[in-house]
Amino acid sequence: MLRAGFDSIIWLVIGLVFIGFAVTALVFAAMAREDAYRAAEKQTKKFWLILLGINLALNLLLPMLFLQIAGLIAAIVFMVDVRPAIRQVSGGGGGRRGGSSSDGPYGPYNGGR
Repeated sequence: MLRAGFDSIIWLVIGLVFIGFAVTALVFAAMAREDAYRAAEKQTKKFWLILLGINLALNLLLPMLFLQIAGLIAAIVFMVDVRPAIRQVSGGGGGRRGGSSSDGPYGPYNGGR
């Protein structure tokens, strides 16, 4: 009996992690500009919002492991492929706040000139 309760808690935690990841991916997709998707040569914003929205809805309404894993894969693809490309073309990459690649911690590096 204790084993069944433990298994239920584990599946609940896994489901909540999947839902949390789906919400995170959907929020990031919604916050990005439409033109950034085109500039990064990725699918449209509308495509990703629909795909990630369906993922979230299925996770909430039909908690079947196969659908959750398929949705998790879509969210992972967005987070590791699309989001970094969008951030790069939007100028938000790497935690930097503007400047060029030759900037050092105290300003631009001019090669000792």
